[in-house]
Amino acid sequence: MAIFSVYVVNKAGGLIYQLDSYAPRAEAEKTFSYPLDLLLKLHDERVLVAFGQRDGIRVGHAVLAINGMDVNGRYTADGKEMLETDTFKLHCYQTLTGIKFVVLADPRQAGIDSLLRKIYEIYSDFALKNPFYSLEMPIRCELFDQNLKLALEVAEKAGTFGPGS
Repeated sequence: MAIFSVYVVNKAGGLIYQLDSYAPRAEAEKTFSYPLDLLLKLHDERVLVAFGQRDGIRVGHAVLAINGMDVNGRYTADGKEMLETDTFKLHCYQTLTGIKFVVLADPRQAGIDSLLRKIYEIYSDFALKNPFYSLEMPIRCELFDQNLKLALEVAEKAGTFGPGS
């Protein structure tokens, strides 16, 4: 399980921090000729492989496209809080001041909600309390970087944050 990226967005919608903590695996584009050796079927508004196997594509795999990727989300009163695809989950935590913390993680990664609150705590402690940091400006604090990376390592290993972490 892994946490791919962390983003902090200010209330105006500008990216003020980005951390890519995972090297994505290489992807290969596959081209098939007609007729396909795979049998596709529609299941719960998704196209799935029902029969056949070829080049790592197996029964049960969903067929996804860049322009129409099936995205399932969980809505809250504030809007979209979590987007889920077959390859990642996008989690968002919006503070009362309008700052948004976004985490891209493996769909099997647990404890992301508590991780988002921990990132907010790190932001409050190491960015906002830094006398050289200006609100709404890019975050360039070494202690923020160090503590965020440590929190991501703990989250990847343990899966959750308990109280007082």
